[in-house]
Amino acid sequence: MANFNAILNHILGIVFIVIVFSLAYASLKPHQLHKRRLVSTLLLKGSYLLYLLILLIVVYLSALVDGGLDKVFIGVEFFAFLVVLFVPTIGIFARKLGQFSKKREGYNYFFTAVNLLSIISILVMYFI
Repeated sequence: MANFNAILNHILGIVFIVIVFSLAYASLKPHQLHKRRLVSTLLLKGSYLLYLLILLIVVYLSALVDGGLDKVFIGVEFFAFLVVLFVPTIGIFARKLGQFSKKREGYNYFFTAVNLLSIISILVMYFI
């Protein structure tokens, strides 16, 4: 029973990952694709879900296994982590704005690249 709190934290962390990812999947509806922008929509939604999954796993590992986010991401890395945390999410929510309706395909490809760069930067910051 000495490790009950640690085990409970790990279980709750995994449940949190499943809940957040399920809500994102339900919100994005990646199985419903646009008829004219099929490839760009699939790439955007798929890359965002992959980004979110990697982000949730890295946050879980940093917070519960490695002793905290402030010990894994130090100094400038923490600021870069915050930028990487918010930019793809803002991009996925802003795609429905009227300003981007005529340029949606380019917008989708641009934020697919942003999502992929965010994945790479999260993994580099965590492992190096």
